[in-house]
Amino acid sequence: MSARSSRQAGLSLVEVLVTLVVLAIGLLGVMGLQARLQQSEVEAYQRSQALLLLEDMAARLAANRTAAASYATGSGPLGVGMDCPADSGSRQQRDAAQWCAALQGAAESSAGSRVGAMLGGRGCVENLGGGQYLVSVAWQGLGPLSAPPASQACARNLYDGTAGSGCVNDRCRRVVSTLVRIAPL
Repeated sequence: MSARSSRQAGLSLVEVLVTLVVLAIGLLGVMGLQARLQQSEVEAYQRSQALLLLEDMAARLAANRTAAASYATGSGPLGVGMDCPADSGSRQQRDAAQWCAALQGAAESSAGSRVGAMLGGRGCVENLGGGQYLVSVAWQGLGPLSAPPASQACARNLYDGTAGSGCVNDRCRRVVSTLVRIAPL
């Protein structure tokens, strides 16, 4: 009888070890899911910030319709890594300077750094002709996805990582755009 009970005790130990292995694998899966959820939350926050800044410039452009053509950013975007225009002179210059500062994160700072916007926020205003303007905001995503369409030129090739990283060929660039139509008066 003692030989039988010792064999059963050994089986119980194996069952406990298998249970611990299954539990450990499950907990690792839950941790991976939690990390992915946190990344998705940050991506959603950045998108909402970009939409706020997009609507801000669209409203500024529509409000100053007589000088709408002067809002076009030309060859380069405004925002992170760029020198903002002077906040003086015309209404368009003030709007451009304030939008540039907002794209750089001027709304909030931490330890002297601007952190109040998306990662690498940049904005563009393109004059499409016929009173139509394409306002776009681009930023750095946390991970690679498919690249934005070729028609989205704002900040193209400014978010590529080093060779070997997933952030190549604009796969980490995120862009939102809106079309502003200015009717002739």
